[in-house]
Amino acid sequence: MLPAAVLSHPLVAALSDDARHLAGQQVRVDSLARNQIVALRGAVWPWLLIIAEGELQAVKESADGRSLIALTLGQGEAFWGPAFFLDDEPLPILLRASEPTRLCLWHRETLRPILQQQAPALWEICRIMLRRMAQAGDVVEGLAFQPVMGRLAALLLDRFGGAGEAPMARDMTLEEMAGLVGSTREMICRSLYRLADEEKIRITRTELTLIDRAGLERLAGKA
Repeated sequence: MLPAAVLSHPLVAALSDDARHLAGQQVRVDSLARNQIVALRGAVWPWLLIIAEGELQAVKESADGRSLIALTLGQGEAFWGPAFFLDDEPLPILLRASEPTRLCLWHRETLRPILQQQAPALWEICRIMLRRMAQAGDVVEGLAFQPVMGRLAALLLDRFGGAGEAPMARDMTLEEMAGLVGSTREMICRSLYRLADEEKIRITRTELTLIDRAGLERLAGKA
């Protein structure tokens, strides 16, 4: 039986009852620890996955060793390697679990015959691709036109804004923040302390508090 988060995914929900039952028989379930690698950049990885629990990050690495977290996927979201559709096409990113994660995976040789008979499911794949293209455009636009401080402010609002002015545990490393905003660990460290000096945030080794939400929104271009 497929997990509820997988059954409710539009791709799976679009399958006929018989096709969904067959997909459930063909699935491989993997449990991953935090930071465990799912697939390496350059690998020919002909799989489609849906996250039953946890979170994955797609990481793009530069020649000088910097990392950009190009995509973060949570429970109930899908991902596939280029080789799922194109023979021998390498994966352009590294895929890893950012927390304990459980995946449902299908190899293309087992899922493709099912999908080829399911037009509604193929339509859902097209819709997912278009949403991913829009997400990629937003990432590129942010990197091209928004300064590091603005991207960091947007990240802080996204990750810590729900707590109001209550302190929240610092559950992200400087490296993870740098990867999410396309910068370096050193730049993120300096930027955080600058925001603290400007009394927009309060930061300790274990907690972070948003003090001036309006100021952060102005930096992030959301005011």
